[in-house]
Amino acid sequence: MSSMRFYGHTPPGAGEEAITGRLIVLEGTDGVGRSTQIAMLQEWLEAEGYAVLVTGFRRSTLAATGIDRAMRGNTLDALTLNLFYATDFWDRLEKNIVPALRSGMVALVDRYIFSIIARARVRGVPARWLNDVFEFAAVPDRVLYLDVDVEHLLPRVLSVRQLDHWESGEDFLRSTDLYENFIQYQSALIDEFRQLAKEHNFVTVDARGSVGDVFQALQTEVQAALVGMGEL
Repeated sequence: MSSMRFYGHTPPGAGEEAITGRLIVLEGTDGVGRSTQIAMLQEWLEAEGYAVLVTGFRRSTLAATGIDRAMRGNTLDALTLNLFYATDFWDRLEKNIVPALRSGMVALVDRYIFSIIARARVRGVPARWLNDVFEFAAVPDRVLYLDVDVEHLLPRVLSVRQLDHWESGEDFLRSTDLYENFIQYQSALIDEFRQLAKEHNFVTVDARGSVGDVFQALQTEVQAALVGMGEL
């Protein structure tokens, strides 16, 4: 049993109780296979007897609808959009993640503050401003980063859908070539993730392998994070 740690100031009431759960974060760019791995990890953990909460981007009741509407209309500047994301994240942290950890659950989070920060830094939002905005975030027990290069990422994306506006960075890149924008944006985004991995000690998992190989690597890291869980 331990107290929850935060990147900056402890939010009111958030650090007053000890927790017995574990906060496991899966990070990586779009199309890298996060959703598949989250589903497999959830199934495995529940079969092992753990209660699991799964949450991710734009799933709060407070802000998710507004973010989706703003993204469809491309109506917000980068700073305002990230304040919207911070609202969504805080709502999920307060109402879902912290209660789950206090009750001894495993919280599996499909993208955390790092995806927001990486996307914003690529768009020129100052890193210091972002760190100040998201300092209320709880420090995860593990951040598992699925790393891939653009050459392997592109065929995966195209096998399931067309390139879209946001994952190609068309909200801020100048080229009219969607393919060129995708390569430029995703390359920059991957570089930001790799930098964040160094800054925050992510566990980097090579996502170029098979679904099974990636799952085994993630499973090993999650098992290590669960050691001592529930001990008084």
